[in-house]
Amino acid sequence: SLSAGLDLPGRFLFATLTLMTLIAILVFIEEAVYIYRKIPSSKRSIIIWINAAAPVISTTSCIGMWVPRSTMFTDFTAGIFFAIVIHKFLMMMIKECGGQKVLLRRFENGHFTITTGPCCCCCLCLPRVPITRQTLFWLKLGTFQFAVFRPVLVFLSIVLWTNGNYVLYNVSPKGPALWISCFIGALTLCALWAVGIMFRKVRILLKCKNIIPKFALYQFIVILNHLQTTIINIFATQKIIPCAPPLSSTARGSYIAQQLLIMEMFLITVISRVFYRRKYHDLEPPECMAEEPGDKKQSP
Repeated sequence: SLSAGLDLPGRFLFATLTLMTLIAILVFIEEAVYIYRKIPSSKRSIIIWINAAAPVISTTSCIGMWVPRSTMFTDFTAGIFFAIVIHKFLMMMIKECGGQKVLLRRFENGHFTITTGPCCCCCLCLPRVPITRQTLFWLKLGTFQFAVFRPVLVFLSIVLWTNGNYVLYNVSPKGPALWISCFIGALTLCALWAVGIMFRKVRILLKCKNIIPKFALYQFIVILNHLQTTIINIFATQKIIPCAPPLSSTARGSYIAQQLLIMEMFLITVISRVFYRRKYHDLEPPECMAEEPGDKKQSP
């Protein structure tokens, strides 16, 4: 633990970040109670899972900050949890449209635009795909595979790490870390692509349900938890972040990433409470959904 060697400003910083984590947990618990009481049971668990993403990442980062040797386990725990949340977010969009049957009826002659990020945003020649039960199945499979294979790969990584074969910052082709990271990266892109395709189709329809800011918060968690942490770790590996005894460059990079995540996830938890705290009648009826451009009917 680093707490024994901290000076007064360091202890104040640790105490402040720990307090922010505790507040985030309390805000989530209060929000979960509200959702459990006010939201229909068909959507209840999905929305609670999505709201739990930021507090869980904040908690794992706080544990990793206090106990640096646990970083491997806390990062993997946060990664597994968010892999499940990505699938839950796709299912939430389908549920908010009234479920799969209602969505298929509403978009009976519609098409999915698959030229969207992060995989095919530049491939403008790709055709539009009809919205059918089969295409919805493939979209759900795109996120579900990530929720299944990410824990399996994480378990494999921990087994190799305990045996001394897995070194997180070793990018040598001979080491397993590079290949496992590349495979996880490919699975992540497929899952994010499926969510992006669905969001592009329903964002106008679900505008009255704040789907755009909800998607923005989800994207922020993806960027901060994956891209930001990866960039900081690369800087630490290349010694751009200098060592500060007793911390090495890689340990200090992980330390900085955890502190940033605690502050960022605290803000996202508070902001999420505003956009997900909806009344029962605001969530349920499909009539409140806006029509897509081109399908507007003249009001009586």
